[in-house]
Amino acid sequence: MELNVVRYSSGKESTLGLLFIDGKFACYTLEDEHREVKVPGETRIPAGRYKVKLRTEGSHHWRYKKKFPEIHKGILHVIDVPNFTHILIHIGNTDDDTAGCLLVGESSFSNVTQAGRINNSTIAYKRVYPMIANAIANGEDVWITYQDEVKFE
Repeated sequence: MELNVVRYSSGKESTLGLLFIDGKFACYTLEDEHREVKVPGETRIPAGRYKVKLRTEGSHHWRYKKKFPEIHKGILHVIDVPNFTHILIHIGNTDDDTAGCLLVGESSFSNVTQAGRINNSTIAYKRVYPMIANAIANGEDVWITYQDEVKFE
C-alpha cells in the first residue's frame, strides 16, 4: 500500500496537506511547520519515503486501544525517519496536537492568515485507519511518501 502526503501550504506554525491512499484522495493532513534546524516536537519530518508499521506500546497506543476497541490494532508509526522518533499518524486539529506527527481530518482551514487547522479528525481517522492497519496486519508493506509543496517563483 502506498500513502502519499502532498503538502500544499506551509505557514509559520503548521503545514497543510492531502493524504492519498493508493492514488485516491483519503483526507486532509496537518503537520508542524518546516524548519531548517529541527526543534523537537515542533518540526515536520523531511520529505521522503518511509515505512509505516503498527506500534503496540506507548501512550497513544493504549489510549486508542480504549477509545477505538473495535478497530485498533496498534498506532500507525512512521519509522526510520532520520533524526526523528515516534512519528505517528493520529487524530488532532491544530499544530498543538502534532509534535511532529501527521494528523488527519475531514476539512482544513488556510494557514495563510492564521495557524492551519483541520476538522473532524476522528471521523477521518476512523475511515482511513482500518484500511492502513489491516494492510499492515495482513503482512502487506505500507509506505508513506511526503512531498513538499511546490514553490512558484
